[in-house]
Amino acid sequence: MSGILAGVVEEARRVVEEAGRAGVGLRVLGGVAIRLRAGDRLHPAFRREYADLDFVAPRGSSAEVQRFFEEQGYVPQVRFNTLYGKERLLFFDEANERQVDVLVGDFRMCHRIPLGDRLALEPLTIPLAELLLTKLQIVELNEKDVRDALALLHAHEVAEEDGDRINAARIAELCAADWGLWRTFTANLGALGGHLGRYGLSAEDERLVRGRVGALQERIEREPKPLAWRLRDKIGDRKRWYELPEEVAGGP
Repeated sequence: MSGILAGVVEEARRVVEEAGRAGVGLRVLGGVAIRLRAGDRLHPAFRREYADLDFVAPRGSSAEVQRFFEEQGYVPQVRFNTLYGKERLLFFDEANERQVDVLVGDFRMCHRIPLGDRLALEPLTIPLAELLLTKLQIVELNEKDVRDALALLHAHEVAEEDGDRINAARIAELCAADWGLWRTFTANLGALGGHLGRYGLSAEDERLVRGRVGALQERIEREPKPLAWRLRDKIGDRKRWYELPEEVAGGP
């Protein structure tokens, strides 16, 4: 019998814990990860339904990941996994009509977010800094991305370390290493303030989020930029600085 749980957040936790016992280093991505980390601090305005599950696994673990999910009762998307399995795997939970997407290695959509050794920093999800980066690296944000990014910033303070904080130093470091990521992330971060009024937050809650956005902006700005970054900055938007989702392994 399948041990898959109907609740998507509960299932995400179960999968990571079972994977750990099996020696597979899965971590949760996306909105479910933000929900798990916020816990009781998730503001009601930012609650939403989660349709699917997203995970990331260490580079080179594709075979182990496939065996694990099949043992858990998930149905593999065989053709897709054969073509793209080194970078991405898809499975389906037929009982709950839910797709599972597993990235193998670094996160890569419009921009690449390196994970490497940081994948093991937290027991359930990728670190909060990378969670925010994955939400705001999308060139065209949708409602879910905005809501999730605001939920993350409302529930967690901005600091210079990991744990239950958004590590601004890590975000600044990655933005200084990749002009394109900086361009997209800072534009989206700056745009978040324009969405705050849509959620019926108190004035205090709005000030809290705006303050954390400002702290991140200031930290990114003062991070030293290498010569390669400054040269790319001179080119600016005249050259495309992002990948399209369909250009990444397996498409959206």
